[in-house]
Amino acid sequence: MTYIGEIFVIAMSAIFIQNFLLSRFLGLCPFLGVSTKIDSAFGMGMAVIFVMTLTASITYLINVYLLGPYAYLQTIAFILTIAALVQFVEMVIQKNAPALYKSLGVYLPLITTNCAVLGVAILNTTAVRSDGVTPYNFLDSTLNGFFSGVGFTVVLLAMAGIRQRLGLVTLPKYMRGMPIALILAGIMALAFYGFMGFKL
Repeated sequence: MTYIGEIFVIAMSAIFIQNFLLSRFLGLCPFLGVSTKIDSAFGMGMAVIFVMTLTASITYLINVYLLGPYAYLQTIAFILTIAALVQFVEMVIQKNAPALYKSLGVYLPLITTNCAVLGVAILNTTAVRSDGVTPYNFLDSTLNGFFSGVGFTVVLLAMAGIRQRLGLVTLPKYMRGMPIALILAGIMALAFYGFMGFKL
């Protein structure tokens, strides 16, 4: 398989087949909290793509060149890396887009504890290419981080669009808010589960 084909496999797997939100159920806190408006969802999605991509590349280098035999320090090193990147993103957004910073509120610093970002860093250490043998290299890990962020954003935007449309209808009192959001998340997970049957 050519490397372009390998990139296609990584992209389709990360976005549709093994989506962090709908198949692994990682990162549900910002998914349910920020998916009420498309603008906020888009801003959060872009921040997550940026943080996931940088995290995947930096943690790969840390894991290969610094940790080596000290693999038991992986989680601590990865969380510190993620926290530093999120702090950087938060400062940039606060300075350049104050309205977006205000609309994201507490969910922006929560990217630090977003288990999807940590999940992509940890899964990259054990991931293998489509041949089932070759481990991910630096570029594979970075692309997996990027496409995982894209998958996160696609689902976040779809959920935000549906929830905005639902805001125009009258729902029963006990279905408003979190109950309908959880039902929608379940239906979306079932829809994405259909991609599991594809053989790449």
